[in-house]
Amino acid sequence: MEVKMSLIPGGKKGKVGKINVKLGDKVNKGDILVQVETGKGNRPIKATESGTITNILCEEGKEVASNEVLFEIKSENSKTMKETKESFPLSSISSNTSNKKEIEYLKTDLLIIGAGPGGYVAAIYAAKKGINVTLVEKEKLGGTCLNVGCIPTKAFVKSSEICHSVKRASTFGIKTSGEFEVDMERVISRKNEVKEKLISGISFLMDKNRINVISGEASFISNKEVFVKGNESYNISAKNIIIATGSKISDIKIPGIDLPFVLNSTKALDCTELPKSITIIGGGVIGMEFAFIYRNMGVEVTVIEFMDRLLTMVDKDVSEEIKNIAEEAGISIHTSSKVLKIQSSTNNQAIVTYEDSNGEHLVVSEKVLVAIGRQPNLDSIHIENTEVELNDRGRGIKVDSNMRTNVKNIYAIGDVTNIIQLAHVASHQGIVAVDNIIGEDKEIDYSAVPNVIFTSPEISSVGLSEDECKNKSIDYSVSKFSFEGNGKALTMDEPRGFIKLIKDNSTNKIIGGTIIGADASSLVSTLTLAIKNGLTDKEITETIFAHPTTAEVIHEAAFGLSIGALHQ
Repeated sequence: MEVKMSLIPGGKKGKVGKINVKLGDKVNKGDILVQVETGKGNRPIKATESGTITNILCEEGKEVASNEVLFEIKSENSKTMKETKESFPLSSISSNTSNKKEIEYLKTDLLIIGAGPGGYVAAIYAAKKGINVTLVEKEKLGGTCLNVGCIPTKAFVKSSEICHSVKRASTFGIKTSGEFEVDMERVISRKNEVKEKLISGISFLMDKNRINVISGEASFISNKEVFVKGNESYNISAKNIIIATGSKISDIKIPGIDLPFVLNSTKALDCTELPKSITIIGGGVIGMEFAFIYRNMGVEVTVIEFMDRLLTMVDKDVSEEIKNIAEEAGISIHTSSKVLKIQSSTNNQAIVTYEDSNGEHLVVSEKVLVAIGRQPNLDSIHIENTEVELNDRGRGIKVDSNMRTNVKNIYAIGDVTNIIQLAHVASHQGIVAVDNIIGEDKEIDYSAVPNVIFTSPEISSVGLSEDECKNKSIDYSVSKFSFEGNGKALTMDEPRGFIKLIKDNSTNKIIGGTIIGADASSLVSTLTLAIKNGLTDKEITETIFAHPTTAEVIHEAAFGLSIGALHQ
């Protein structure tokens, strides 16, 4: 059992004071082992279990960081998780266990495979509900989202926003030399600092909630048994199992995709050289976020999209608005275009060949970024050793509204279900799954799922789109309000974009909303609450909104559904 330093806010360190124990000492749970001096005073570090001190990893007067291991204790209860080998005959272990390592046999109430935003949130929630939880992760805590997805890209977005602000400094009365240099090594190191701080925080929460975390690759033996291969090998028997293995970058069959200058989103996040030009294949969320990141940093950007418009998950007017803004920013957009091949020139430049209704065309750039999407990750878990059913064409695990598979004790959440590939959806699905495991009949509700795209400006949406209302034959009304009429947006010099609210005329309830403009990522939470709780346009207009804030666009658009917007 490891005793770690508790979380010190801000990434700061503490200084080790007097150590109260020595090797071989017996301690009781709750005994103070050492005092650590932090910026907010001395913090006692206590034994988390009764047992014997087997290792002291700190020194008096030395600094320690959050989550750093300070002591190791041989717990008096260390055998409670282990089971006899009779419970797990060696013949039941799949062939990939032939490494001859000693295998530990564990039992747990709930086994969660995958520690992304679905898996680790489910683990914490289950632990708080009193369930004995074991969490298995083959890579790092936080999954794709924290390590190579949501968080790292948003760190890049912030760096690119700073570039954008520096370019416009004179607009705000700030004189600069006019030139600036992007230090990609620092951009990446800052991204890594943010990532590691969050990983440390998750690790702290695992310890705090007494969750048994195992590092290794999990594969099913049966509906109730899983083998984990890592530095140590385990056979785990679980009453209930949640599969939360996420997604992986889609396999795309384009000739030349393996050339050294071709990046995917993961590689781009660690590329220390900022290219002078880049061709992005795919005008979806990932492609357009990177398009604005690179353009704000001064890179020449070309986007090639197979569909007839960008960001097909949003309404056409929003798609058209972001296309106009992108082109005004200097991003070259080619829709209804199919990439045929990628080649290398004699001076190692990338040559992308694509075709549209006018024939074949060439784009030459220094790098190519392939951003065409993700697919459920079922690699290596040997789902075929269970009775779990997959979705049509095998794309993801089939679940019901309780997040349960066709096998009573096995649940699946997040991208691996291929329902909605969003981190916050995975987290909520995990909570719903746990509630059903403990006997509460809970169903997932997808009627008010917010979605955010971190372009410049941001785009957010929730509820039904206008196209969906038409397809459902709903009698609806639409109100749009431009950010040009919002005082706060003008002070920010962010007048582009608009908000669009959709009302069901039969009930007067708000059933959909989209925002393209300043602070869209924050404003969507208000719309989500409104739609989730069935608010009417009148209830919104009767609500007082703070001034001056960008949130006032919601108030104005609600007025637009009745008497008309006040400031437009």
